Amino acid sequence: MSREIRVAALGLGRLGYYHTKNLKEKVRGAKLVSVADPFGDQAQKAAAELGVEKWTKNPDDVFQDPEIDAVIIVTPTTTHGEMIKKAAKHGKHIFVEKPLTQSLNEAEEVIQAVEDHQVICQVGFMRRFDPSYYDAKKRIEAGDIGKPIYFKGITRDFTCPPEEFIKNSGGIFLDCSIHDYDIARYLMGAEITSVSAHGTVVQHPYMSKYNDVDQAITYIEFDSGAAGDVEASRNSRHGYDIRAEIIGTEGSLFVGTFRNRNAILLNAKGSNYEVIPDFQTRFNDAYLLELEEFIKCVQENKEPRITALDSKINMQIAAAATKSFLNNGEKIFLETSKTANLSVG
Repeated sequence: MSREIRVAALGLGRLGYYHTKNLKEKVRGAKLVSVADPFGDQAQKAAAELGVEKWTKNPDDVFQDPEIDAVIIVTPTTTHGEMIKKAAKHGKHIFVEKPLTQSLNEAEEVIQAVEDHQVICQVGFMRRFDPSYYDAKKRIEAGDIGKPIYFKGITRDFTCPPEEFIKNSGGIFLDCSIHDYDIARYLMGAEITSVSAHGTVVQHPYMSKYNDVDQAITYIEFDSGAAGDVEASRNSRHGYDIRAEIIGTEGSLFVGTFRNRNAILLNAKGSNYEVIPDFQTRFNDAYLLELEEFIKCVQENKEPRITALDSKINMQIAAAATKSFLNNGEKIFLETSKTANLSVG
């Protein structure tokens, strides 16, 4: 029988609390034993709601607790590097939300710390666990569409985040398109070798203050000879719209929909259907499945489907796209890695 993994959750904002609730109520093999948040009232409230005995404002209390096996880090990106290094030093296995860190130099330090202390580190690129994307991956590997030759990714947010978030987000390519870069690599089974990115502000003027945009496109090329494009938008008032197309030599795959339920209303006023309202609704299954895999990886001491190295590669692509955008779409070339995990898992 697999041992129970004792887990602490760090960061109890919207997504942090969502993960924490899943851990407490749904993830088999995990026991939520502590929660932490710099806002002590929030930590205390979450502990009471979820029936967790331990809560703290200080993450060091978690890292130094010998009863804790693993941590879920859903804190601001600026804190990820320090949190991961401390967790690794104290022998805690790590699940961290994307991106891995705020800078590539810090990502290198984090990967080294994870290797030095031999802990598992899984990064929250949940699309790899979404049943629709996962099914597409299996069909591609089975040869159902022949050789993949073109990828099209769409990430359209229902609303634009507030200025306070945007100024520390790292920009649309790192905060938003990075999910598409990752799933493109995964589905195509190939590494991205070049990017050319463009973007503009079409609705939210404060973006310009931070060299950011609310509408962007990245043209990408792969080491397999395939190509693709990735759209990112903060202007999708029709709903949260996440989709992908994979064109192959023998057929095509279409993944995702912006319909929340497969029901269409027809009446005298016309026709309508309910759209997906937010990312938690769209990726409800994926968020649970990624945590279940993390706990299983800790129990079995195996590498997760999405690693710290994968996350660093995704960051390199996003950084190259940002550089391309700032240089009027200049084509930026990337070195490819053959050691990342792009198999179906």
